[in-house]
Amino acid sequence: MTISASSVVIVTGASSGLGVALSLEAARRGAHVVLVARREDRLRDVAQQVADAGGQPHVIVADVSHEHDCYRVIDTTLAEHGRIDVLFNNAGRGNMARVEDTPTEQWHSMFAVNVDSIFWLTARALPSMRARNEGHIIAISSVAGRYGHPLNAAYVAAKHAVVGFIAALRTELVGTNIHATTICPAGIVTEWADATEGGSIGAMYGAAIPKSRVLAREHGLSTAPLSRMMTAKECSDIIWSAVDAGRSDDVYTHSGTKELAVLSAQDRLMQEDKFEALWIAMNQTYEEHKAST
Repeated sequence: MTISASSVVIVTGASSGLGVALSLEAARRGAHVVLVARREDRLRDVAQQVADAGGQPHVIVADVSHEHDCYRVIDTTLAEHGRIDVLFNNAGRGNMARVEDTPTEQWHSMFAVNVDSIFWLTARALPSMRARNEGHIIAISSVAGRYGHPLNAAYVAAKHAVVGFIAALRTELVGTNIHATTICPAGIVTEWADATEGGSIGAMYGAAIPKSRVLAREHGLSTAPLSRMMTAKECSDIIWSAVDAGRSDDVYTHSGTKELAVLSAQDRLMQEDKFEALWIAMNQTYEEHKAST
């Protein structure tokens, strides 16, 4: 899809991280960029960056974990611009807790922001896209949507649901010029990992990774095949390549992660064994954290 000055791009979670990078690339292409997030002050800062980069910003303060806010985002965009070319379902949040320690409210929160929002926004935007027979829906899932990770089962389950939703949507779009793409990133250098509900999953990984390397040496286990952390800009560039391509496969932004996803589907035991030392270290670190609080 060619993005131009007449194009309209919606980015949820636009106030930080990957959302900012996606918005700035839309701006560099001259598009109308609809910036959606809860934090108005941060959105205003991003709007200025979008304008400086050559885009035309439009700020909508909204919490996409609420159905009526999602409908308002789409309805306002269509009322003011008459079209939606690309919908980036980027808003998302993680959690940090064992299954038995996960409050029901946290479970619901993970699904509301990571899954429900994508359904509400997409369902509301589709009639307009169908009328024009054009558009692209991007859903940011995660490698956690393809294989398991400890201490954030609610998030992992939600991101698996995103993968399934987009897979089903694609079957409904066969024969049209509307595309839907799932993005499965691994670690990105943003504030995301420290803003997880229940505590910082980033801090948990930071403490567990060196411990896992000691465990691997002592017990003859594999060192977890972790991919290099990427900048938001690097990840955004890969995602925009999928937009440019139109119809594309699921996108794995980080080297080696697609192979791990395929291995998980073919032989989950083998995939789990590759991470055994890290998962043991994370569970040990979690126990130490619980004991100290």
